[in-house]
Amino acid sequence: MRFVYFFLSLSITVALVWALNRQWPLGSIKSPRIGYFLSPQQGFWQNAESASPSFDLAVKSPELKGKVDVYIDQKLVPHVYADNDFDAYFAQGFIHARFRLWQMEFQTHAAAGRLSEILGKEMLNTDRFFRRIGMVYGAEQAMAESEKDSTSKIAIDAYAAGVNAYISGLRPEDIPFEYKLLDYEPEKWTSLKTYLFMMFMAFDLSGRDVTTDLQMTNAKNYFGWDNFRQLYPLVQDSLDPIIPRGTPFSKPVKRPIAPSDVAVRYLSSNDSSIAYSTPDSKFTPKQPDADNGSNNWAVSGSKTKSKAPILCNDPHLGLNLPSLWFEMQLSTPTYNTYGASFPGAPAIVIGFNDSIAWGVTNAGRDVMDLYTVRFKDELKKEYLMNGNWIMSDQRQEMILVKDGANVSELIPITKFGSVLYDKDFNVPDSRGLTVTVKWTATAGNQGIKAFLLLNRAKNFNDYSAAISQWTCPGQNFVFASKAGDIAIKQQGKFIAKWKHQGDFVMPGTDSFYQWQGYIPMQENPFMINPVRGFVSSANQKPVDSTYPYYLGSAGHFPLYRGIIINRKLNEMNGITPEDMMKMQTSNYNVFAEMARPALMKYLDKNALTPNEKKLIGEMENWNLRNDPKERGATIFHCVWDSLESAVWGDEIAASKFSLPWPDSYSLLERMLKGKGDFMADDIRTKGKTETIQDAVMIAVRKAVKHIETLEGAGKVNWSVFKDTYINHLLKLPSFSRLHLGIGGGENIINATKSNHGPGWRMVVHLTAETEAYCVYAGGQSGNPGSVYYDTFVNNWVEGTYNKALFLKREAAASSDQMKWRMSFSN
Repeated sequence: MRFVYFFLSLSITVALVWALNRQWPLGSIKSPRIGYFLSPQQGFWQNAESASPSFDLAVKSPELKGKVDVYIDQKLVPHVYADNDFDAYFAQGFIHARFRLWQMEFQTHAAAGRLSEILGKEMLNTDRFFRRIGMVYGAEQAMAESEKDSTSKIAIDAYAAGVNAYISGLRPEDIPFEYKLLDYEPEKWTSLKTYLFMMFMAFDLSGRDVTTDLQMTNAKNYFGWDNFRQLYPLVQDSLDPIIPRGTPFSKPVKRPIAPSDVAVRYLSSNDSSIAYSTPDSKFTPKQPDADNGSNNWAVSGSKTKSKAPILCNDPHLGLNLPSLWFEMQLSTPTYNTYGASFPGAPAIVIGFNDSIAWGVTNAGRDVMDLYTVRFKDELKKEYLMNGNWIMSDQRQEMILVKDGANVSELIPITKFGSVLYDKDFNVPDSRGLTVTVKWTATAGNQGIKAFLLLNRAKNFNDYSAAISQWTCPGQNFVFASKAGDIAIKQQGKFIAKWKHQGDFVMPGTDSFYQWQGYIPMQENPFMINPVRGFVSSANQKPVDSTYPYYLGSAGHFPLYRGIIINRKLNEMNGITPEDMMKMQTSNYNVFAEMARPALMKYLDKNALTPNEKKLIGEMENWNLRNDPKERGATIFHCVWDSLESAVWGDEIAASKFSLPWPDSYSLLERMLKGKGDFMADDIRTKGKTETIQDAVMIAVRKAVKHIETLEGAGKVNWSVFKDTYINHLLKLPSFSRLHLGIGGGENIINATKSNHGPGWRMVVHLTAETEAYCVYAGGQSGNPGSVYYDTFVNNWVEGTYNKALFLKREAAASSDQMKWRMSFSN
């Protein structure tokens, strides 16, 4: 019997060891190895920080050339003081890794098409998509180009060395929680990973065309050219551009010539090149948010109370934990700068130094085009152009798959870019064609150098030289200096296009559809020290129709934030930093200001039921602010959404292929001009032709029913209806911040949507002693078990800011606001 018990005990032990050291399916991800994950010595318990942690540390490395002192303040913001630039970037890499290692590596794995290594075969299509669009190839080209420049190479190599110094000293128990959850370990950081991160950002800010070009092609063919132009107009009547209307422009240096057959072959709704069958694929790539953008502005001393310029910036991107941003100061004998950095890359990206401040917004320009190509055979070594077979370059990339077979991906590269879709990998809208993608981001960009030079810039000339290094994605760089200058320039490597080039998928069998060159950078939209006393951008079109180059489809350019920002700045004088903080967090809805009268003009209130009258009355009396407790904001939102569905929804639903939803201004501006009947007829009804009046009544009744449901659930207040949240990168609710009571929304300066918005806010007052305020939607630590994981979220929700502690080395050493110290030496 004793032996029976022994063998039974042994069997149970073996079974437990086996069970606790394998992964089991658990929702969208597999469980960790339970035994390892729960280990008291090395498991997730070790990631829980005390309420009063210590971050004091002494680092020794033979790679360092001198001494670095890092003082960390009460907000966990590091202030880095180094004897030379190499050591500063080494320390920055180490610090980023100390607080954000898993985030850094996970994002670069995503960019490199390596998520299948971590998450398994479910991510294979995403990995194939990123490989084929050219993320790895683009990163390699950028690295090859940047390593020719000593400034960039030194910074990126030093940064990588710092990251690896942290990784090499990382104890098993201190490995970040997410590695343990997903059961993998950190790998050595390489310079290529920094370029992969920059490609990741380039895709987020310019990659939407990989989907919209296909959808716009569908729309052009479905609606016909005349209807298409009315649904997706190039002209925005209400536009208040970045460069004021009436600004004269010189004659263009570059004059692109359209192909002679463009009207019949390209703009026609009978384009035979896309008449193929629909593939069976159900894969749809994740499209970057259409509202990825920002606000920025600078006001001159002529409009401020202090007579010193003030610069403001709030970039609008996805809201995640850990945050995209990491706040810090970098100081060496050659520069002293403060602001937001990207974990994964050296330098300060948005910020200020002793002499200037700068910020960025997305330009929204079309820098990515799709082509259909024809290969000679399945080998894809030769493709047809101008009647001749041309050799392609071919890349072979191996995708490793966790718990599955690895995949070897062949990626042919043509003069029209790399093959994105073919019969082996496709989406429904590719219609079984071989589609290539050409993207300026894969052409060897030196974006990092622009930020390295901005960190050192002393004046307008330095700013101009720095941003000249920036190529993709296009950005609006705003500038202000203590010398009193303010300026803004739309900077990037922009394709000189003939009208409508790249709006649709182009034929890759004809060289006349290739890019014909780039707009000279000196002809990019630009303004310095305007008489009106301010410069600004909010992702709107940069110029009016007199600009001599084609900017791309108007759908790339949101309209309304630019209108309200310019209105407010025109009206303001004696401006203070407090005024700018209030303006950055303004919830005023200028779109509703323009749309509500148009709605009421076409609404027959006498035909409404008592409850419909009550709710529409609330909308009429609403103060036009999307504040958290406003009911009118929710009612207006539901009515307008229902109206767009009533006008466009029937036609869009009838299409076999996906179509882009027309922008809100398309409908509103037609209504304001008395032309709202266009497509108001519901094609699903027989024997009746609906008008815009009918559509408004249908929309109101549909919206009221929805609002009645919302009232029953207690969800009519705007912030409850909008339900803003900040997701953990793995979408784990326990590590996310949910149900945040913040106002704002689309078309509003405070552009906070459900999971997207102004994640970093900054106001810089360029007085003799710089005065700066900032806040972001996160916290400095990437560890969910740290009290510093989401430190700033409540302030961000409430619209309050933290004053930046911008000190010289000696002052930092004696400041009572510094809580910890790191030292680096060789």
